[in-house]
Amino acid sequence: MSDPGGGPVGELDEDQAKAELARLAMEIKFHDIAYYRSDAPEISDADYDRLRQRNAAIEERFPALKRLDSPSQSVGAPLTDGFTKVRHARPMLSLGNAFDEADVADFLAGIGRFLKLAAEEPIAIVAEPKIDGLSAALRYENGIFVQGATRGDGEVGEDITANLRTIDDIPRVIAGAPDIFEVRGEVFMTHAAFADLNREQVAAGRAEYANPRNAAAGSLRQLDAAITASRNLSFRAYAWGQVSTLPSDTQGGVLAAMAAWGFQVQEHEICRGVGELMVFHGAMEAGRAERPYDIDGIVYKVDRLDWQERLGAASRSPRWAIAHKFAAEQAQTVVEEIDIQVGRTGKLTPVARLKPVTVGGVVVSNATLHNEDYIAEKQIRVGAVVLVQRAGDVIPQVLEVIEPGLEAFQFPKACPACGAPAVRDEGEVDWRCGAGLTCEAQAVERLRHFVSRNAFDIEGLGEKQIRAFYEARVIRAPADIFTLRARDGQGHEPLREWEGWGETSAGNLFEAIDERRTVPLDRLIFALGVRHVGQGNGRLLARRYETLAHFEAAMSPDHLEELLDIDGIGETVARALIDFFADDQNRAVWDDLVAQLQVQDMERADTSSPIAGQTLVFTGTLEQTSRAEAKARAEAMGAKVSGSVSAKTDLVIAGESAGSKLKKAQSLGVKVIDEAGWLALVGAANQ
Repeated sequence: MSDPGGGPVGELDEDQAKAELARLAMEIKFHDIAYYRSDAPEISDADYDRLRQRNAAIEERFPALKRLDSPSQSVGAPLTDGFTKVRHARPMLSLGNAFDEADVADFLAGIGRFLKLAAEEPIAIVAEPKIDGLSAALRYENGIFVQGATRGDGEVGEDITANLRTIDDIPRVIAGAPDIFEVRGEVFMTHAAFADLNREQVAAGRAEYANPRNAAAGSLRQLDAAITASRNLSFRAYAWGQVSTLPSDTQGGVLAAMAAWGFQVQEHEICRGVGELMVFHGAMEAGRAERPYDIDGIVYKVDRLDWQERLGAASRSPRWAIAHKFAAEQAQTVVEEIDIQVGRTGKLTPVARLKPVTVGGVVVSNATLHNEDYIAEKQIRVGAVVLVQRAGDVIPQVLEVIEPGLEAFQFPKACPACGAPAVRDEGEVDWRCGAGLTCEAQAVERLRHFVSRNAFDIEGLGEKQIRAFYEARVIRAPADIFTLRARDGQGHEPLREWEGWGETSAGNLFEAIDERRTVPLDRLIFALGVRHVGQGNGRLLARRYETLAHFEAAMSPDHLEELLDIDGIGETVARALIDFFADDQNRAVWDDLVAQLQVQDMERADTSSPIAGQTLVFTGTLEQTSRAEAKARAEAMGAKVSGSVSAKTDLVIAGESAGSKLKKAQSLGVKVIDEAGWLALVGAANQ
């Protein structure tokens, strides 16, 4: 489905173009029904957009072949029979799409040409995030909500007034509005509401919804309004339909009026020029993962309403607005191979080698398959067509199989790196190599972890360099890194003579290593790569023992109970530590390493501070300090910082755009302060 097919448009003859337009009309109609009516899309937004783009390109080349049922003349899909039909006083048009900066520039240039503006005439544009939900129109007469409808096919929608009345964001009465005012906006479901709904679905033995958009659409179009009321839907206003008068002569001004009437209005910004629009788009795309609901792009609208009126609409979309889509975060591709990677703790991780595909603006050729059970459950095989997802910097993963592949994958029972038997402990899902540090793959991965950003953070020592040093037997253990300068040229060529190196680069590496000879105790503990011991546990251990000597003394079986007394350190972590230091080879690695270092004592937590012993959660954007700095300060004041809100949370610090965590804190009655309150608290503690 991801390939629009039919060959390049420029190479089609008239007969081929006619046949292709017929195929596209049928296929797009099928997907319109799946998306708008059944709430169950079968292809990604990006693939759907490609079908419509291809249809438009063929029609542009062969205008005489445009069909009466052309997708370029339609919006939405035919209606169902479950609701009363409502004819829109003004059509609910769809938006054209921009996919890159050049498209945005063309959009602005087209406005200037259409209006015959001088080149220097600024065009004010309202930019707002595009929520991935379901459009709705709300009709108010004399300030009273009298009717609500879906978009439908753009001309005729479905009367869902009773369902819309259940949404808290939609006021029943608005004061100060014109006699007739139709508010248009998006009905959607937040991530928190979606998670709650799917938990209820599972508990009731019903199928889970695939995503918040489908859940919102299915909830809004329930014949029983009581079901809609239980779904915790939200609404954001962004436009209007039929009105008796307008409260302003600009898009931004009308939005401000709707906000004053009590509507939740989508956040927006006035931009001028391509540069400002691209900055806004980039900022919204970068922060989309932190939002409490899904957005799939930015909508740009001409701010002046007299210009909107002059620009009008072309077939199915207005000339004065366009949707600038984010790069697709899902795509279909083919599994070409399944390989096994060996991690630093010996875990055997299956990885799909994919036919390269662009996902979220990045070319993806690999995706994690997690473990043997995941492969079996999803029935992932070589040759399968799969749906791949990538979000932000998260490792791409295979969501589902679209078309089956060849033979079922047989998970190896031996380590592919060293040949040692693989073991799977009872109650665990992962297979592991049992060879330990004698396995070359594990040794290299442990060294990579050791020099990584959150461990020793040695600049110039990446995967390529670590592997080359290991294979040349120059660095085989962490301590070797800190003796590298002294051993340079002994038993091997001087580093400056290696391919890709020189006098300057070798000297820079030696300096970077020396800068890391002094290390905080918590980083040292984390850098070891002991299984189950992450950054958080490293800090807990360092704060408990404070000095290197005290920590070393505690790493023995007779201190197990003492370890278990540390809040946050469970039996799994405690035994992993004791087992690690009980191994003679590991202990030798540790002793050799600390002999090369100056280990800083851990700063003692301030037990007299007002938040000592409390559990804190930071949420939203902090403007005057970084999240990392705030977290470090809280821990130094004796608090524990958590990533989630629960009944055990003592305090939530909410910055700008705080979402589901803030709502949960409020529902649980947890104390909440803003950034100013946090800074005041920190300042008072310092006095």
